[in-house]
Amino acid sequence: MLSAGTWPSTCLSPKCAASIRISIDLPSAPHPTRPPDVPFPDIDPVAFAIGPLTIRWYALAYIAGILLGWRLLSQSIHRFPANATPKDVADFVLWTILGIIVGGRLGYLLFYGHDILARDPSAAFAVWQGGMSFHGGLAGSAVAAWLFCRIRGLGFASFCDAIACVIPVGLFFGRVANFVNGELWGRPTDLPWGVVFPGAGAEPRHPSQLYEAALEGIVLFVVLRFLATRTPMVHRPGALAGVFLAGYSCSRILVEFVREPDAHLGYLAGPLTMGMVLSIPVLIIGAIVWVQAYRRPGP
Repeated sequence: MLSAGTWPSTCLSPKCAASIRISIDLPSAPHPTRPPDVPFPDIDPVAFAIGPLTIRWYALAYIAGILLGWRLLSQSIHRFPANATPKDVADFVLWTILGIIVGGRLGYLLFYGHDILARDPSAAFAVWQGGMSFHGGLAGSAVAAWLFCRIRGLGFASFCDAIACVIPVGLFFGRVANFVNGELWGRPTDLPWGVVFPGAGAEPRHPSQLYEAALEGIVLFVVLRFLATRTPMVHRPGALAGVFLAGYSCSRILVEFVREPDAHLGYLAGPLTMGMVLSIPVLIIGAIVWVQAYRRPGP
């Protein structure tokens, strides 16, 4: 027998020692590792600058959405019984821009930034400082469309149908711009596509802006395009506008469950966020508009 102090010298060789070390290390189970986080793309929010004038990607997104929407609306307006022409569409572009800016800014200050307005009423006109509400912009655009149709003698409901079919284009570009700006991010997640946003801590978060771009932009556009070209729904004035309102609201409410609520508002009641509270009435209005469209006598 060998005593504790009489180990053979061969067992102290480097080869023997390595074998002992390996036999000890092998049984240990590997620790599961989380997939690496997706780094936030290093994109300068300023697209380009001309002297003191800086053009941001966010502004380009609005411009791209309006121009592409204008083109698509001009090409498709003949399908809708609104008695509108491509020239009417071109004339309406300025009305749309004014409705989006005025309604979007006032909506933001009313729903999200009333404290800003209380401190400085002149902030209502500081659109260059950011802060726009889609729900406010939607209301402003609806008022602009109603006034425009009254002046031109166009069918308001059918004209809104035509507009509704191209709004998702602007929504897509707008949500992508939100992602580029690193704003309106989602809640923390351990999913492999979680993104670490600058200014949002070290936790990976849902890229909720891209979820909205996919649902409110791509999916809703495809659905409305199909209904407008493959079904007789265009002959039910208001029906497509109702589908848009309901479809947008459902998409927004769904994404709100993984979107971080506004820091200064938080949750309004339980899981309810301001986005949900504003979208629920729009969903109801969309359903009512759709039902009313089918209650009217058909062609």
